[in-house]
Amino acid sequence: MAGHFEALPGGGAAVALDEVEISILRSLAVQLLELIGPGEAAADDDPLAALFTDGPSSPPSDPALARLFPDAYGGPGAADDERTRAAAAEFRRFTENDLRARKRDDALAMVRSLDALGSGGAVLELGPDSSRQWLGALNDLRLAIGARLEVSDDDEEASELYTLPDSDPRKPMVMAYLWLGGMQESLIETLMP
Repeated sequence: MAGHFEALPGGGAAVALDEVEISILRSLAVQLLELIGPGEAAADDDPLAALFTDGPSSPPSDPALARLFPDAYGGPGAADDERTRAAAAEFRRFTENDLRARKRDDALAMVRSLDALGSGGAVLELGPDSSRQWLGALNDLRLAIGARLEVSDDDEEASELYTLPDSDPRKPMVMAYLWLGGMQESLIETLMP
């Protein structure tokens, strides 16, 4: 089970993590929370006002955030006209705040469950809802790291990353990217009926 999720009765998942793995996952999740940001506070923390708070209408300039919050319209091979940009801006304005909140909740759930393990290695057991939050956080971490590594659909570029020498400063990020991918894949397998 080391580093790979296994299904639990009732729809949850479990994974054995050592102290180093816990520390790395926690650090990455905290960095993801910092990247996403604290969110906009609604006037007087009114839940109804929060529902009607407009989000940003332009895509983020940071490549990792742009990968986490892509335009809903347009993209590679699509028409890049004023109408497409306006539709993307309008969609972003009404959806990005909720998407940011969900991504923050997922990363925070990861941090809290890791903190509950305490020091040393342990077996992390997640219920069905927590498993889905972990899946979201693992996906977001891989997207952010992939953006920093400039991972694309080009197989030739990707294979170069996987054969980097140990002296390359990107090597730890590539290793984290691959490790998170393995965890994500094993968690998906536990959640499939």
